[in-house]
Amino acid sequence: MQVSVESNGSLERRVIFSLPTSDVDAQVGSRLREIAHTVRIKGFRPGKVPAKVVEQRYGDQVRAEIVDGLVREGLDKAVRENELKVAGFPKVTVDESAAEGELKYVASVELVPEFGELDMEKLEVVRNTAEVTEADIDRMLENLRSQRATWVKVEREAKPGDLVNLEISSIVDGVRTPAEGMEKNATVLGSAGIYPEVEAAIVGMQPGEEKTLDVTLPADWHMPQFAGKTVTSTFRLVDAAEQALPEVNAAFIRSFGIKSGEVDQFRGEIRSNLERELKGALMLRLRAAVGDQLVATYKDVELPPRLVEAEAGNLHASAADDARRRGQQLTATPEAFEEAARKRVLVGLLVGEVARRNNLQLERERLEEMLRLIASTYEQPEQVFAMYRNDPRMMQNLRNRVMEEQVIDWIAERAQHTEKALSFQEALER
Repeated sequence: MQVSVESNGSLERRVIFSLPTSDVDAQVGSRLREIAHTVRIKGFRPGKVPAKVVEQRYGDQVRAEIVDGLVREGLDKAVRENELKVAGFPKVTVDESAAEGELKYVASVELVPEFGELDMEKLEVVRNTAEVTEADIDRMLENLRSQRATWVKVEREAKPGDLVNLEISSIVDGVRTPAEGMEKNATVLGSAGIYPEVEAAIVGMQPGEEKTLDVTLPADWHMPQFAGKTVTSTFRLVDAAEQALPEVNAAFIRSFGIKSGEVDQFRGEIRSNLERELKGALMLRLRAAVGDQLVATYKDVELPPRLVEAEAGNLHASAADDARRRGQQLTATPEAFEEAARKRVLVGLLVGEVARRNNLQLERERLEEMLRLIASTYEQPEQVFAMYRNDPRMMQNLRNRVMEEQVIDWIAERAQHTEKALSFQEALER
C-alpha cells in the first residue's frame, strides 16, 4: 500500500491510499476461507459450505471490512509519520482515477490549529462559590411534600394555587374550536398553563360560573396558527381543588427509601443530593467562565470548517428535539447555530491542546468519583456501574467529560481569578 499526504490549505490534509487489488483479493479470500470453516448455513453441513455460497453471502461485507482496516492502518501511519494533530473524523472517499488493478482512496483530515503561546495566567476568571443551607433543605422538603400532595375539592371561589377543571371553547378568525361543545382542560392557577389573561379572570370565579374574554396572543406563541391573533375564549369553571400537603412523619420519610423514618437522616440525604447538584452547577459555571475567557483570547484563531459545521448540526438537532418535546417546531436553520458551534469547537480544541502540552492525564480517582456520583442517583447503583463498565462508548464519554473538567480546573487554578459567593438558588440559575 502506498500512502502520500497533500496539503489542502492550512488546516486540511489529503491522505491518498493506493491499494493493489490483488492484495485486497488475497486478504478477502483468506478471510472467507476462515468463515467457511465455522459458518452455519441451512442446507449445508458445518465446514462444507461451498466457497461460492460463502462469497455471495459475506463477500461484500468482508471486502468492506478489510479495505476499511487497511485505510485506517494507513491513515494512522501517515498521522504518526507526518506528526499531524487531527481534529475530528476523517472524510474518506473513493478516487475514481485509480489505474487498472488498483484501489484508490482519499481521506480528508482537518487539523488542530496552531494556537501559539498558551498562557493561562493571562486569563481572568470569576470562580463562584456556594453552600447548601438549612433553608435550602427546608425548601426542598416543601417541594417533596408538594410532589406527594393530594387535591381536595372546595366549594368556594377559585384562588391562585388551586387545581381547576375547565370547559373551554375558542374562536379565531371566525373558526370555533371545538366545532361543537366544549373542550375539557385542567390547570393549576399560577402555573402559566393557559393564557395569562384567562388565568387571571378565573381567579375569583365560583364553580359553574362562565366568562367570555378576548385575548391577543404574542407573536411567538407556541401554537403558530394562533400566534399574534385575537382569540375569543369562553370558559366555564367546573370545579376547584386545593392542595393538601402530607405531614413529614415516619411513613412519609420511608416512602423515599429512608427505612429508619428518622427526620435527621432524611435531611442528611437531602443535603447530600443538593450538594451533588450544587457541585455540578458550580462546574458548569466555571466551565462557562473559563470558556468565555478562552474564546475572548483566541477568537481570531482559524477553525476547521467541517468540525464547526458538524457541531452546528448537533446543536440544531438538539434544539429541534427540545422543541418537539414542547410541542413546537424549530424554524431556525443549522447556520443559525454556527456562532455557538464555533465557540464550542474553539474551547474543545483549546482544552485538548492544554492537556497535550502539559501532559495532563486522566485522574483515575476522579473518574471513579464521578461514576459513583452518577450511580448514587439511581435506586440500584450496582446496575449503573455494570452498564458503564460494559459499554465502551458510555465509558469513553464519561472519561471525556471528567478529563474536560480536570483541564478546566487546571486552567482556573493558574488564571487570575476572583471568588464570588452565591446562594444555592443563584448557583443553579442558568
